[in-house]
Amino acid sequence: MSETPQPKAPISVFLVDDHALFRAGVRTELDSITDEVRVVGEAGSVAEAVAGIARTKPQVVLLDVHMPDGGGAEVLRRVRTDLPDVVFLALSVSDAAEDVIAVIRAGARGYVTKTISSKELVRAIARVSEGDAVFSPRLAGFVLDAFADRPGSAPISDPELDLLTPRERDVLRLLARGYAYKEIASELYISVKTVETHVSSVLRKTQLSNRYELSRWASDRRLV
Repeated sequence: MSETPQPKAPISVFLVDDHALFRAGVRTELDSITDEVRVVGEAGSVAEAVAGIARTKPQVVLLDVHMPDGGGAEVLRRVRTDLPDVVFLALSVSDAAEDVIAVIRAGARGYVTKTISSKELVRAIARVSEGDAVFSPRLAGFVLDAFADRPGSAPISDPELDLLTPRERDVLRLLARGYAYKEIASELYISVKTVETHVSSVLRKTQLSNRYELSRWASDRRLV
């Protein structure tokens, strides 16, 4: 006698957006149209998101790109190391290339705009939870151009990376590879004091606090 198949458990979802009305709308829509997903929490800031994701350990985080205290990429940087199994899907009003690339470089599995329908959003959540990458149609080209390294592909700017001078990038690249300050100075034919000045400038511009965070930041942007 065959066993009756058990119903599939819903995908746990955490919402991150600084607009409470938008979060409420998404939660209501998801709750009303499907049993495939279950909203387990929400947050309106980076700090709230980091704490809430750590507490609820959702399968998928719907992540806004722009928030007053840092945005989606900052949430990713703070969460990914400790919770590598959590999948992030950016859900943003922005369809700018630099926003798409920044959050994908930080570790998001997909990027859809807020014009997406409720049913399409449920499908996108299900797909990223299963390991697929999901993008709104016109956004996929940005990602291909940024990561394919093919002739003629348009360079995609990273606003945070663009803040650094070429010399600061050189110092950061060697720092991320594990070089000591003295070794960096020797490699670049500059003084240790100058290396320290460049590192301080990079820390200030990236708003990071230590060498470990800088190394991870550089790795996310493929500088290493």
